[in-house]
Amino acid sequence: MKITVMGLGFVGLTTALGLAEKGHTVLGYDANAAKTAELSSGKVSLYEPNLTEALSRHLGRNFNILTSLRETAADIQAIFICVGTPCGDDGAVDLRYVFSALDMLEPTLRQDSFNGVIIIKSTVPPGTTKTKIIPYLREKKINAPVVNNPEFLREGYCWEDFINPDRIVCGTEEPAAMNVMNTIYKDFNTPIVVTSLNTAEFVKYLSNNMLANMVSFSNEMSMIANAIGDISVKQAFETLHLDRRWGKAGMKHYVYPGCGFGGYCLPKDLEAMIAQAKSYGITPDLLESVQTVNQSMASFFVNQVTADVSENIGILGLSFKPKSNDVRSTPAAGIISSLLNKGYKSLFVYDPEAKITFRKEFSFPVHYCESADEVCEKAKTVMIVTAWPQFKGIDKRWPDVKFIDGRYML
Repeated sequence: MKITVMGLGFVGLTTALGLAEKGHTVLGYDANAAKTAELSSGKVSLYEPNLTEALSRHLGRNFNILTSLRETAADIQAIFICVGTPCGDDGAVDLRYVFSALDMLEPTLRQDSFNGVIIIKSTVPPGTTKTKIIPYLREKKINAPVVNNPEFLREGYCWEDFINPDRIVCGTEEPAAMNVMNTIYKDFNTPIVVTSLNTAEFVKYLSNNMLANMVSFSNEMSMIANAIGDISVKQAFETLHLDRRWGKAGMKHYVYPGCGFGGYCLPKDLEAMIAQAKSYGITPDLLESVQTVNQSMASFFVNQVTADVSENIGILGLSFKPKSNDVRSTPAAGIISSLLNKGYKSLFVYDPEAKITFRKEFSFPVHYCESADEVCEKAKTVMIVTAWPQFKGIDKRWPDVKFIDGRYML
């Protein structure tokens, strides 16, 4: 099929290249000219396995990048909206980028010859597509069918998750739209779940809010264990994972304590669901508790630092999770901020992939090191904040360093 993808960030680029991999002809567009130029030159700034190779395979062949939406042809059969949906100051989702994308597409969508489907892959709260997006389009006399098709991509594994998904969810109330969706996904050997628009949106938040709950549950239990004493938190959770009900699923990574969850999806979707619940008159006590526990984890681990404020402190890990250079809502930021507020001025930090993105995002007065060993050379107290596999066993190489294991991996 001929497909346009609006937004070439983490979700959009993966979607565009994944659909190209499956044989579709894909046009990608992003309003950020610098990102467009970078991708056009064959470079991917995202640290994501397989994306650079996929771009190399398909760029200039069945994946091309638009510099203007005037190049979008009327014979496009599907348009994916993959723009960001951040939370505003009140926690509610900001839909300006979704509506901006639709506005930019209006000349194409209004053509009599356009018979395509609009597919919302951006994460939006339940009720959004039906009560806001579709009415917005109909007011403009745009009658194209609309599908909500949420993404379930893990950072660090996005290519595998897209190419070999465990499920594909399509929310729509128009049967003709499902004919298009079935054609798009016909070579994906996985169940396609057809739902209402609201259900598709809800499934995404159900998934992310459950994961956020599991992380904070594990962290709260670890704090209780620490208070009781004489409990090996690492051993306790590893024993929990032996329960056969976990199987071989990666879910066990969420039911394991650490410095808290970060990244883009879990914090944003938790905050958005809290705001959405309140807008319907529901007080989400459990979800608010999950948020509170997550926000308390930085202080919990910083309070374990007993060194004098004049001493050097090391931080291993700046990304919110291993196999990623994403620093959005990363626990490292909260921990570094708390240390600085306590008076610690000599902080030495290292991350295998996220140093550049962290430095761009945060203006902390820290010293960036070239290796984990350099951090241990500089500091006698070192906090492990991200569970990069390179850090495992570092305590054996540096027996004189006090490690505060924020990921329970040593």
